[in-house]
Amino acid sequence: MSGKTADPEWPNWVGLPWDVTAVIFSKLGGIELMTSVQYVCSSWLKICKDPSMWRTIDMHNLDDEYGMDFDLDMICRAAVDRSNGHLSSINIEYFGTDELLHYIADRSSHLTSLRLVYCYDISDQGLIDSIAKFPLLEELELSYCLLSRKSLEAVGRSCPLLKSLKLNREGQRDPMILFNEEALAIAENMHELRYLQIFGNKLMITGLEAILNGCPHLKSLDLRQCFNIYLEGNLKKRCLEQIQDLRCPDDSTSDYEFDARVRDAYGFGSDDSNDFNGSYDFNGSDDYDDFYDPFGMYDFGVMSDDYDDYGLSNHHFDHHFDCGYDYSDDDF
Repeated sequence: MSGKTADPEWPNWVGLPWDVTAVIFSKLGGIELMTSVQYVCSSWLKICKDPSMWRTIDMHNLDDEYGMDFDLDMICRAAVDRSNGHLSSINIEYFGTDELLHYIADRSSHLTSLRLVYCYDISDQGLIDSIAKFPLLEELELSYCLLSRKSLEAVGRSCPLLKSLKLNREGQRDPMILFNEEALAIAENMHELRYLQIFGNKLMITGLEAILNGCPHLKSLDLRQCFNIYLEGNLKKRCLEQIQDLRCPDDSTSDYEFDARVRDAYGFGSDDSNDFNGSYDFNGSDDYDDFYDPFGMYDFGVMSDDYDDYGLSNHHFDHHFDCGYDYSDDDF
């Protein structure tokens, strides 16, 4: 007998049923679908062009955006176009702008979930103008963005169905930074909230009390690294009675998805809030052609040099997958 064993047969990924392939693709992000998956073969391209694939658009984990050769803004716009008005959820990290948000708002009136993280180029006015076009919004995240109380007030006025808000900041131990502006905007304008995460917020006890009064349906409240709050006595009792899922200022941040290092007044950070034994107590107060290369595929080296004009006709792929199609056909 030979000591060699036969190589396992590679699975025929391109031969899977349409619905199975679509489920697999739905687990991928918009970047992967637009810059690689759709280029594999004609059948995968057809799936990637189906509007049902773009009800959710996930442009996540792009902290290396400035080193990428893709035009992320253009990719996102193309994905929104493919949703054909059926977009219900979108996640944008590190590259959002006022103009991009306006583009989405003009084409996505059925949006129910919006996530903007590290989008420093989205202004108060940009968000205010766009949020008015999302009356069905139920979930919103505005973490690590440069937005003020004005934006939160506009959200409350424009999105009466809002149930979940994440407004996260970098945790900081600075007794000179105290403000309730965001807390009061939430309390006064978002009465239907069920879930609120305000990681690293600078609110004081009066701000927390306003939230408890103004958001009577609140079931989950995350106050981690809100170091101006010290939960004790009647306030702690009320929180425990009113809130089913309560995260306190000094609770562990091990399950937090972003950098949880705590900054002091000088900008130096420690690894976790649990390095501190207690909290501070402050009672105070359209036109995208499906077959050209708008995303820099040549420069990135994904496609072959003769893959001109993003056309499939009479060209070959560097990645050879047999879909059972004759690429000389003009029916796609």
